[in-house]
Amino acid sequence: MARVRPPPAAAFVSGCREALGGEHVLTDPDVTAGYAVDWTGRFRGQAPAVLRPGTTAEVAAVVGLARRHRVALVPQGGNTGLVGGGVPLVGEVVVSLGRFGDVEVDGLASQATAGPGVTLAALQAAAGDAGLAFGVDLGARDSATVGGMVATNAGGVRVLRYGAMRAQVVGLEAVLGTGEVVSRLSGLVKDNTGYDLAQLLCGSEGTLGVVTAARLRLVPPPARVVTALVGMETVAGAVEAAAGLRRDVAGVSALELMTGPSLRLVADHLGAPPPVAPEAGAYLLVEADGPGDPVPALAAALDGRDGVIDAAVATERADRARLWRWREAHSEAGGALGVVHKLDVTLPTAGLAAFCADVVERLTAARPGARTLLFGHVGDGNVHVNVVGPPADDHGVDDLVLGLVVESGGSISAEHGIGTVKKAWLDRDRSPEEVHAMRAVKRALDPDGILNPNVLFL
Repeated sequence: MARVRPPPAAAFVSGCREALGGEHVLTDPDVTAGYAVDWTGRFRGQAPAVLRPGTTAEVAAVVGLARRHRVALVPQGGNTGLVGGGVPLVGEVVVSLGRFGDVEVDGLASQATAGPGVTLAALQAAAGDAGLAFGVDLGARDSATVGGMVATNAGGVRVLRYGAMRAQVVGLEAVLGTGEVVSRLSGLVKDNTGYDLAQLLCGSEGTLGVVTAARLRLVPPPARVVTALVGMETVAGAVEAAAGLRRDVAGVSALELMTGPSLRLVADHLGAPPPVAPEAGAYLLVEADGPGDPVPALAAALDGRDGVIDAAVATERADRARLWRWREAHSEAGGALGVVHKLDVTLPTAGLAAFCADVVERLTAARPGARTLLFGHVGDGNVHVNVVGPPADDHGVDDLVLGLVVESGGSISAEHGIGTVKKAWLDRDRSPEEVHAMRAVKRALDPDGILNPNVLFL
């Protein structure tokens, strides 16, 4: 258990007021309370202060003060994390990066430079205004921020085509735990001069540095897009169909899996029947694009495929959004039922269907009455296990799911990170040598252990 930290020294708070301005140092409990709970409501803490720097120099000043006064800091963006990694669970001071909201598009390089407080939706809009697109997309696009996405190496629904956040980052500026600023924002695609610090910081969950700017790769927007919601007889059939679609349809950009029971919970939440095959065992949401019409290739790949019951196909933006709603409403539907245990895992493709069956069976036996939603990015083996019913502090639910993942040869974190909820499992997923190397990097870049010290490691 992480120890409870004492309130920050008055000299630290006074120094922050001098560095940031009094209006950007929040200490009123009624104000700071909103920064101390994640959006699921499962993880709650207490923030003795919330700091709102607006420049890289101000972040460096805060880190320097924190080192001097031994104050733990939690960097926070849109607070849409799902593993308790962005909230002050043991009395840390929150460093909110919402004031870093600038984004600038370099159309010549097909890149953008964005502050950590820029929302994904704002980045997508800026790229679109320049005739480009950003390769990562998430359901939480209106609140998830660039800083948090870099910190967790966010994935989302387009990893199949463009890769996760790490593949988009071509440069970073950050304040390390030493207080030093590292900045390389030129966006050079070929740059083999020593260690790639940007890639090291990406996915580090705020434990090594506070990101203050990111240089990001942009892509051409798709010309023509088709979306299909496909009812399948079984989860195994859906996994096989997804593999076939990846092979046979060159323009596939998204492949999403939903089990039948999960989609029917969404149907109850939305108050409408599924648009296809209401009693299907599983559903695939497929999206493909290309310079020409992608419908014939997708239709040919689905036609006559074993296990396909029916499909709804859409090419107009509004109609495609309605099909995507069935996938994106899963988290919303689970949250409407109560506190959700959100486990984000990856399985080998060959074992994915068996895992989906086994995890429901084990959860039902261990927690009668619990409701389990299974959905995710089948194209890259990522399954979101959402369990509703058990109380928030029932860590046995997490252990049951993660234990089965390790037993099945998978990864305990696909795209949400380790945070606090999974840190007891890091040593079971990674070798002692790997964890030792990670700790060595942490000591080098954050020698006083002030940056998000209660995540990742026990």
